[in-house]
Amino acid sequence: MRIDVVDPSAYTPPYDHALCAALARAGATVRLQTSRFPYGSVPAPEGYARHERFYRRGGGAAGSHRRFAAKALQHVPDMLRYSRRAARSADILHFQWLTIQPLDVHLLPRSRPLVLTAHDVLPREPRRGQLGAQRRLYDRVDAVVAHSAHGRERLLHELGVAPAKVTVIPHGAFEHLTRVAAERPLPGALAAVRGQVVLFFGLLRPYKGIDVLLDAWRRLGPDPGAELWIVGRARMDTSTLRASSPRSVRWVERFVADEEVAAYFRRADLAVLPYLQAEQSGVLFTALAFGTPLVVSNVGGFPEIAAAGAAALVEPGDAEALAARLRRLLDDPGERVTLAAGARRAAAGPYSWDAIATSHRTLYESLIGDGPSRGE
Repeated sequence: MRIDVVDPSAYTPPYDHALCAALARAGATVRLQTSRFPYGSVPAPEGYARHERFYRRGGGAAGSHRRFAAKALQHVPDMLRYSRRAARSADILHFQWLTIQPLDVHLLPRSRPLVLTAHDVLPREPRRGQLGAQRRLYDRVDAVVAHSAHGRERLLHELGVAPAKVTVIPHGAFEHLTRVAAERPLPGALAAVRGQVVLFFGLLRPYKGIDVLLDAWRRLGPDPGAELWIVGRARMDTSTLRASSPRSVRWVERFVADEEVAAYFRRADLAVLPYLQAEQSGVLFTALAFGTPLVVSNVGGFPEIAAAGAAALVEPGDAEALAARLRRLLDDPGERVTLAAGARRAAAGPYSWDAIATSHRTLYESLIGDGPSRGE
């Protein structure tokens, strides 16, 4: 079976790598069709081929308006070139993300079965025209992968996607991040910390509830007996939050490379995801891989992780409940051990990439048997 995994903008290199490597281990011939990741290095391919065929002509610094404009100019010709040439040598085309939805619905290849993973059922911060275009994309493809039962229900009831088109296949634990060859230690100031550490990790964005987390942290008092580390590249103005942070909060406001990830998760006594909305989160599945005890909001597919015994659950936006849960876990090493064991079981079981690859192959085989169904 020849599979193209397609992520034109390289939005999620860890996910792309883990899925491609697992499919290759399962015996498929896999190509990752993507672009250069502008923020740092990406995992070396393990059994699959990586082709950086999108957005190859310059375009400014990562995250800049100039880069966005350069990608927009190259998007249509690059998608057409892929659709008319490379796509024809695959049996399945599995898109992870599509960059310009109003255009992509017309640019998708018609020669092979199409799968789209609904990492976000609908864009959380939509630009004009994106919501309607996302709905049309779901109509256009042959199958949609949802990461949770919650995501499937949203696809069916909010968007009217046919039940037979939606398959639930969970996100996997990022085990490969636990064995990066050139791991880097924590920066000196962080390595010198001797007390407990609560870690918030990943892109800093409004929907992730950082304001709620800081409110909860202040409720622990002037000396909480631990530090809160907020680590990740900002996609929002954090100046007000930083100015009002207690002294026990440290901000590491930058992109964190794969080589640095292990040091943060191995050091953390707890990882906290106080999100106000989400379907799933790569940060959550990084914590699972490291066996880091988790506190998560009751949003999206997060309760499914809690039900597996791998996380403690709090209601979104409830700073008082979050503070109480953090206090309880900081004071109870036995409960942290229980959650850590649950995380490791989940990572080795239903959220292992080999199990996930098997589910994907079953889906792909059903589509190859059915043949194209896009009105050719």
